[in-house]
Amino acid sequence: MDYNKIVSVTGLGGLYELISSKTDSGIVRSLEDNSTKFVSTRIHSFSHLESIEVYTVKDNVNLVEIFKAMKESKEAVPDAKADAKAIRLYFEKVYPDMDFERVYASDMKKMVKWFDILVKNNIDIKQSDAPEDEVTAETAVKKPASSAKAAPAKSATVKSAPPKKINTPRKMA
Repeated sequence: MDYNKIVSVTGLGGLYELISSKTDSGIVRSLEDNSTKFVSTRIHSFSHLESIEVYTVKDNVNLVEIFKAMKESKEAVPDAKADAKAIRLYFEKVYPDMDFERVYASDMKKMVKWFDILVKNNIDIKQSDAPEDEVTAETAVKKPASSAKAAPAKSATVKSAPPKKINTPRKMA
C-alpha cells in the first residue's frame, strides 16, 4: 500500500486507502478494520495525507516531515488518548519548530493516532516521486487533484456555453 493512496475522510475517524474515486464519490478501505465503504463527496471531504501541511515557526512543512521526525526520534510515542500536555511535550522534543499556537492539541493527537495506524500497517511514509504540477496518463488516474477533495473541482471541467443570440424586433419600414 502506498502512502499517496492514504486519505482522511471528514466525519469518519481513522485513515483510509482510496480504492477508487469519481467526481462525486469514492470507495475507501479502513486501515484499522479493513472494512470497505462508499463515501459521497456531497457529505464528506477527502484529504490526502500527502497534501496536508503543518504550521511551523518558519515555512509550513508537509506532514511527511513530522512523521519522519517521529520515526527517527528516540522519544516514546505517547498514546493518542494521552492528555494534551503530554502530547505537546512530546512534539516539543521531536519537532520543536512546530507552531504550537496554531497547531491545536486535537491536531497533535490526530497525528499521533495516524502515525500509529501507518506503522501498524507497515506503510512506507514518503512523498510520491512525481511533482504535483506534472500530470501524466498514469498519475492522472492514480493521483487526485491538488485540492483537499479527491475529485477534481467541477468548475475546472465545465466548458462555458457560447453566447446566446438575442433576438431583437426589427423595425418595419
